[in-house]
Amino acid sequence: MLDPSEIYDVEPDAAELLDAARTGLTYAGPVLLHAVRGFIDAGSAGLLAAAHLAQELTTSRLAAFDVDQLLDYRSRRPTMTFDSTTWSAYAEPELVLDVVHDAAGVPFLLLHGLEPDIQWERYAAAVRQLIERFDVPLTIGIHGIPMGVPHTRPLSVTAHGTRPGLVGDHTSWFGSVQVPASASSLLEYRLGKSGHDAMGFAVHVPHYLAQSPFPQATIAALENVQRATGLDLRVAALTAGARAATEEIERQVEASPEVSAVVRALEEQYDTFTASVGSMNLLAEAAGIPTADELGDEFERFLAQQGGDGATH
Repeated sequence: MLDPSEIYDVEPDAAELLDAARTGLTYAGPVLLHAVRGFIDAGSAGLLAAAHLAQELTTSRLAAFDVDQLLDYRSRRPTMTFDSTTWSAYAEPELVLDVVHDAAGVPFLLLHGLEPDIQWERYAAAVRQLIERFDVPLTIGIHGIPMGVPHTRPLSVTAHGTRPGLVGDHTSWFGSVQVPASASSLLEYRLGKSGHDAMGFAVHVPHYLAQSPFPQATIAALENVQRATGLDLRVAALTAGARAATEEIERQVEASPEVSAVVRALEEQYDTFTASVGSMNLLAEAAGIPTADELGDEFERFLAQQGGDGATH
């Protein structure tokens, strides 16, 4: 492996400020939260979380990764703006680590930007170097995953961690499954193998809303982070956006008896499962109820026919 330290640069002034901010803290160092955009983020749960934290809390740049070494530009082409006769703007991709202060002034770290396309092992080793340099006691990842659940029920999460004690208070929704890897899941795995505490929260997003911004998923993710860390992330600031999204979803559902029936079927399926928690399959069998894929396909067709710029598009 090439030297991991050569794919990122730390801002000297920011590092000194972070060391000063840690003075007097009762724990070893700042928690690291990562919400890197990549393989899957249903409802844009992680993307909206990073944007929310940047808007609501005080942030400063601590380190930046050399994305030229980590991205495949031809598979994920950045956008540029052509204005009449000239190229006027470039949406420069980034992968960065920021120092953020919560509502009470407690510092933590936020890793966000684009998931590396290549050199995952080197990237994971680089993040581990930063974790060890700044005495990070806990690393937490957040994102959304599509599930056959209705938007009318409380959102659940799949919690995972490098040791059982980190997730003991959470229900296990799955047995043993194989899924495509991501840089974030590899990071957690490698951190666990090297003795570091790491965990994550995958919010279950109704899969007919997976391609749309769904602030409710961000709220669920950040509330779980707050409970795990004690940080105050000003989650209440997301309430208005979540309410508007819910109202738009309900408007579209009420406009179609067929879609209302779909949602009721999902509700029945969800309630059947929650009444008999202990099954390892979230999609509990229920006689006469369509499968989650069938329900999702029907709802997606309905939403695609609506057009417009509502919250579910």
